[in-house]
Parts: sequence; structure tokens; C-alpha cells
Amino acid sequence: MNVSILGCGWLGLPLGKALAEQGHTVIGTTTSEAKLPVLRQAGIQPVLLNFNPEPTGNLAALLNAEVLIISIPPRASSQGDDFHPQQIRQLLHQMTDFRGKLIYISSTSVYPETSTELDEYGPTLENHPLITVEHLLQESTFPLTVLRCGGLMGYDRIAGKYFIGKTVDTGDVPVNFVHRDDVIGIIEAVLQQDVWNETFNVVAPEHPVRRAIYERNAEQHGWAPPIFKTPEAPVPFKVISSEKLITQLAYTFQYPDPLAFP
Repeated sequence: MNVSILGCGWLGLPLGKALAEQGHTVIGTTTSEAKLPVLRQAGIQPVLLNFNPEPTGNLAALLNAEVLIISIPPRASSQGDDFHPQQIRQLLHQMTDFRGKLIYISSTSVYPETSTELDEYGPTLENHPLITVEHLLQESTFPLTVLRCGGLMGYDRIAGKYFIGKTVDTGDVPVNFVHRDDVIGIIEAVLQQDVWNETFNVVAPEHPVRRAIYERNAEQHGWAPPIFKTPEAPVPFKVISSEKLITQLAYTFQYPDPLAFP
């Protein structure tokens, strides 16, 4: 299968490497000339491409693919809420000759904190830029599967690393994490099973509280644990269900419990 990956960053690069190792022909983009040989070494045909928000570079090289995986970070905090939707509008404008299918890497941040369990049919934040993009892609008529990923963890991303010695009042809030290896495994399952026009929550099925995660990480790595304090008011939360994915894709998580992430 010919697969193009728009955005070979923390997720896209190892994804492309895994797909290339399985025998797929993979083309992938980077915004950095220095990363071109890194992609090449991973078995990915590299393309230099920027979206600011219009594409500059060899976008046409991606559009002969059977599947285009869109994995570019929204950067709303630095560029504003409309920047990522503008990127996707510009992309779609250039895709008139594309005849393939799309996978879009979205996020569980699209769900409000209702202090309940939420599945794919639950309420979403309609003004969220990722929801805007999901709608744009759904309206494009390309076969599309949306993967709403929880907090991406694994390898150098260790949750407790970001809270060493800090004071935290969210210790009793459950997490919605997923290991990078499982995200890659789920994308592979979508491709192998040819599952389209679906939305899946990509989140480990276990939801330990933050206190347990941060204390475990501190113990494992010899870090100073956070100082946990009781919040002045109950902290809202959400528990994101991945039951639809587990059932429909018959997927078994490699790392179902964030407490046991390597």
C-alpha cells in the first residue's frame, strides 16, 4: 500500500518506520531540512513541506497515495485557534485530484469535562479547532477515519516528569493516556481492516488517577514527587471510553494500564 504521512514528528516518524518495515511504500513530510536524512534512514521517502497556513513545498508528491495520514499539531496556543483549520482548508483546496482515503489524528481534548465517562457519541466542544477540522474533512467526501487520541505517552514522554516537585491539586483526577506503540498499532489495524467513515477514541482502557501515575514515575526515576493538596472545589474531569475501538477493531492494547507504561 502507498501511504503518505503529513507530519513526521513524534508520532508520524515511528509510524512511518513501522509501516515501511511492513512493506508499505511511505512518503512523509517534515518542515526541517535536517530531518530529511532521518526520515530516509527510517525507510520513509522524505518531502520538505510547510503549512503557514498555505502549503509550500512538494505537496503533489503526497497525493498519489492510497491513504493520507494527517498528523500535524494544531499549535493553537502560538498561532491562534483558526490556524489549523486554515491549514486544512488550504490542504483540501489542493486535493482535487486525490483519490485516496484519510486518517486524521485528532484529540480527546474535543470533549468537555463533564465528570462522567464519554464515548464517541458524547458532547464535544463545537468551537474547538479540531472539531472544526473534523467537520471540514467529513464534508470533503473522502473516506475518513478520525482517531481522537488521549495524552500521548511512552519513550521520552513520562507524565510525572512534568510535575517534579510541583504542587498539584488534581491528584484525584483520572487520566486519559495512550502509549505511542498502541496508537501505531491502531492505525495499522485501521489500514489492515479497511475501516473508514468512523471516529474512534484512542485511549488506554484503564484510567488511574494522576497521583498514582506521578508517584509511580517519581519512584521509578528517582524524582522528587509532586506535593499533592486538596483542591478548594471539586476538579472537573472526563473518562474517555475506548470500548468502541476495542470491539469494532478487535484490538488488544499492548499497554492497557498507564501505571504500567514502560
